[in-house]
Amino acid sequence: MREMSAVQLQEYLDSAQPGPILLDVREPWEYDICALEDSRLAPMRQIPAAVHDMDPDREYVVICHHGIRSRQVALYMERIGFKHLINLNGGIDAWARTIDLQMDTY
Repeated sequence: MREMSAVQLQEYLDSAQPGPILLDVREPWEYDICALEDSRLAPMRQIPAAVHDMDPDREYVVICHHGIRSRQVALYMERIGFKHLINLNGGIDAWARTIDLQMDTY
């Protein structure tokens, strides 16, 4: 698993081809407040079931509020065979405070 700051991730997303899957592991009420465009919601508690529908060869950016839940999810995914994982360090909160200053926060 790699760790990226919001700035590093933005630069990476601008150049990555194909782009990674943005996997948001927050709760639906959190996702409703703010989310990255084109991200997919899969709350942390649903990940063990959700991974069966995910491609372990694709690259995933795992996102949560501050980067702690997403790190735990990425470590779990890594243990079960996913090889291309990025944790958004600081989470959506860091993204909102450094990249998208118009994004709602909580």
